[in-house]
Amino acid sequence: MVDTGSLLRRFLDYARIDTQSDPHSKSSPTTEKQWTLIRKLEAELREIGVDDVEVTDTGCVLGTLPATTSKANATKLVFLAHVDTATSCPGGAKPVVHRDYDGGPIRFADDPEQVLTAENTPGLAEKKGHDIVTASGGTLLGADDKAGIAIVMEAARILLARTDAPRGTVRVCFTPDEEVGRGADRIAVERLAADVGYTIDAQGVGAVDCETFSADRAVVRFHGVPAHPGWAKGVMVNALRLAADFVRSLPAEMSPERTEDREGFLHPDEVRGTAERAEVFLLLRDFEVDGLAAKRSLLEAEVARLREAEPRARIELEVTPQYRNMRYRLEKDARPVDYALEAIRRAGLEPLCRAVRGGTDGSRFTERGLPTPNLFAGYYDIHSPREWASLQDMAKAVETVVHLVRIWEERA
Repeated sequence: MVDTGSLLRRFLDYARIDTQSDPHSKSSPTTEKQWTLIRKLEAELREIGVDDVEVTDTGCVLGTLPATTSKANATKLVFLAHVDTATSCPGGAKPVVHRDYDGGPIRFADDPEQVLTAENTPGLAEKKGHDIVTASGGTLLGADDKAGIAIVMEAARILLARTDAPRGTVRVCFTPDEEVGRGADRIAVERLAADVGYTIDAQGVGAVDCETFSADRAVVRFHGVPAHPGWAKGVMVNALRLAADFVRSLPAEMSPERTEDREGFLHPDEVRGTAERAEVFLLLRDFEVDGLAAKRSLLEAEVARLREAEPRARIELEVTPQYRNMRYRLEKDARPVDYALEAIRRAGLEPLCRAVRGGTDGSRFTERGLPTPNLFAGYYDIHSPREWASLQDMAKAVETVVHLVRIWEERA
């Protein structure tokens, strides 16, 4: 059913394009280079016959596969993926295809010290015989989420070619800036014109992310008192030292590297500044909103302590909500998850409904009224130069999307 050659060509084309986003940019998309892939996707949707193709001024690509069912009440679906890649490593991969993986070490041409093995890479041993795609070393592969884009594109091509299988209206949407927490903010839910959504942006194979973290982002700004360092005694207040004191005060047991399963965390992920002014950026994560509020209270208490200890400094705390656990909405109507699990079974896989220690555009869309679970995209070890994808797992994701469209029409 799936043309793996076409699927692979698309994925490799997308992976070569640098689409890294920028959390400090105020533009939309946050980087000009995302437009290269956005315009490419616009052209490819028109080429395969998708209707109503448009690109918004904020960089979202939209299109429609018209309904072919006679059922007036058929559910309208939208499948989503994001064009940007993470800020943790450079983008613009030189992808390498390791055909018919033999189970041995996979090395990176541009970084010989780096190697993937069955011992250091969970799940790789199960992919013997698969076609594995990696970067060449030093960059992200970009499978998160260009594998998702390729999957949606191939599924759309298959659905348009299948005149014998009735379907409800299917929408596709590709968003920028998911990796910096703004993807879902780039488009109104009403513009998606759907009843149920699915992001194709989950690690592994056979998985449905039906629960995510709730998330806030915080920044603490330290305004010190500048002075010439030669005559600074009793005058200077060093903002960098205050920032260091603040980071050191955060509970180590609440860090990402010391938490697992359903434990939340506080993560300082960037520090910028000078002796005069410094900023600490943090991620707050918890599966429950009460746990998230407790972490915010902890930050407030530490800021209050530093203000009291050094009243000459000005210290500001700003907390911005990012997304909330999609479980709160999905548990009210289980069909989006149940049908996804059934589609995975029809694709010949054992499905897994899981809580993921992260979030997606689907978290925000669900919070805003569009139930949007997250489906697997066949990639692994994301946000790292070790990132890799299985072509066979990606093909199973395409099958799952096609089956899912059929199931929603059948149950209408």
